[in-house]
Amino acid sequence: MLDLDAATIFVAREIVTLDADNPVVGAVAVVNGRILATGSLDEVQNALGDQPHDVDLTFEDKVLVPGFIAQHDHPVLGGLSMSSTILSIEDWDLPAGLSPALKDKDDFMERLAAAEAAMDDPDEALLTWGYHAAFYGPLTRADLDTISTTRPIYAWARSCHEFILNTAAMEQGGITEDLMASWTPSQQMQSNFEDAHFWEQGLFAVLPLIAPTVADPDKFRAGLETMRDYMHAKGVTYGNEPGGILAKPVQDAVNAVFSAPSMPFRWSFIPDGKSLIAAYDDAEVISQTEALNDWYDGMTSMSQGSVKLFADGAIYSLAIQLRDAPIGDYHGEWMMDLNAFERAFQTYWDAGYQVHVHVNGDAGLDRVLNALEENLRRNPRFDHRTVIVHFAVSAPDQVDWIKRLGAIVSANPYYVTALSDRYRQTGLGPERADQMVRLGDLDRAGISWSLHSDMPMAPGDPLFLMWCAVNRITSSGRVAGANQKVPVEEALRGVTINAAFSHRLERERGSIEPGKLANFTVLEDNPLTVDPMTIKDIEVWGTVMEGRLQPVGGKDQEDARAPSLQGIDRTEFARATLDHAFSVVHSHI
Repeated sequence: MLDLDAATIFVAREIVTLDADNPVVGAVAVVNGRILATGSLDEVQNALGDQPHDVDLTFEDKVLVPGFIAQHDHPVLGGLSMSSTILSIEDWDLPAGLSPALKDKDDFMERLAAAEAAMDDPDEALLTWGYHAAFYGPLTRADLDTISTTRPIYAWARSCHEFILNTAAMEQGGITEDLMASWTPSQQMQSNFEDAHFWEQGLFAVLPLIAPTVADPDKFRAGLETMRDYMHAKGVTYGNEPGGILAKPVQDAVNAVFSAPSMPFRWSFIPDGKSLIAAYDDAEVISQTEALNDWYDGMTSMSQGSVKLFADGAIYSLAIQLRDAPIGDYHGEWMMDLNAFERAFQTYWDAGYQVHVHVNGDAGLDRVLNALEENLRRNPRFDHRTVIVHFAVSAPDQVDWIKRLGAIVSANPYYVTALSDRYRQTGLGPERADQMVRLGDLDRAGISWSLHSDMPMAPGDPLFLMWCAVNRITSSGRVAGANQKVPVEEALRGVTINAAFSHRLERERGSIEPGKLANFTVLEDNPLTVDPMTIKDIEVWGTVMEGRLQPVGGKDQEDARAPSLQGIDRTEFARATLDHAFSVVHSHI
């Protein structure tokens, strides 16, 4: 008889398995990082028989749920924003402490002044992220000069697509009126010298001048570590970057943190089909996509057989393509020309790839569903799981269409919380604003849907995403679109088993069932039984990742900081980092 490896039986107050045959249990046995059995303690011990085992009571007063999956987040944007002084439209509960939501512009100015006063080095630049002019009014060079006329200050807007500088930052970058006169007309039109405000093409013009300061390699590394620790503190056991990095120095910098053995969760990258289809002939695209496998190791990997494409622009700037005209001075943008989009869809479809498509408006969704239907009719595929990503504005007939075509949805419920009040007044109007992210309709139609944060576009906190989807409470405290609320168990599935399904990982992750990886999120309360309004306030003890106990703030994380990024061209690194960051941003603004 074989010698059996010793198992560990974890006992908990409750274990929510999401296994229909055994939904709530009291014990789970783990061996070699995988689940061996679930049930009561007696049932699990009987199932183990003579196999050696220990009983671990660490979680006897806690609740285990399947490990949370952060299926759509951006490490480069996260690394940059999390290395700054965060002053934003929402709370950011970070490892270093809470950065509460701004009250108004005066609050921003007071807190930025306090951050500047606390800095020891008088020559160090101050980078802040999160200010939103639509919420607090315009921010100008003159405002920032009241904070300091000698320290360079860079204010990166919440949308991530514009910067406001003070005079010292302008001087540090050598940004003069004569220099700006040499820029292209579009760059000049999207810049304001007096206010030191640069957006869109103006931002790309100023980028080489500010990159070495804004994207300092060591600060970027520290920002990645903050993002890592933040997401671990929110219970994440697996994450994904959709539209992965195509600049090798930037990927290497991310790997320095995310590939390390101390990384508390695994991270995967979906290739950016938009850039790949533009860079290579159709015959080369698939081989060039697969060649990216070599860029990852350790705790990072490429999502096999998946690709990210883009339809229309983003909800934050209402650059979305709508069937009916927007209210106010807004216009939609296409992120890929129709020919390139259709060519990319067909190329990856015929190669058997799962296609994830960024889309926000209902006219944008028409383009995606038309392409899907045409390819299904031309080259039928079973269980293709094409993913509709973001799903901001849609129409009821499109829900039926999604169902008929066998697509699934990865939605961002934070859009309702953050934007519904504002877009009732401008952009969308009351009906479309309140019906954004129509999860209730998807649920009633039996369509698989899941939740993502798009961090840093929303806090990377699965419990908060659940709270948004279940309650649909806006920033003013009202309920937007009560008919689109979803049951709490479905919201939990949205950050666990359905999120795994959206990445074709449901055989390995997403529920607590024998044979799957032993990935658990450890909570102080059961999100299925607490008052739905308190879901976001449940405390996270930590995680179990492939059988390894990982308390929040554990010693492994404290001691396992990545080394400084030595031996790199810091200017080229900074430019490559910001080039990638703003290519991502361009699809979100």
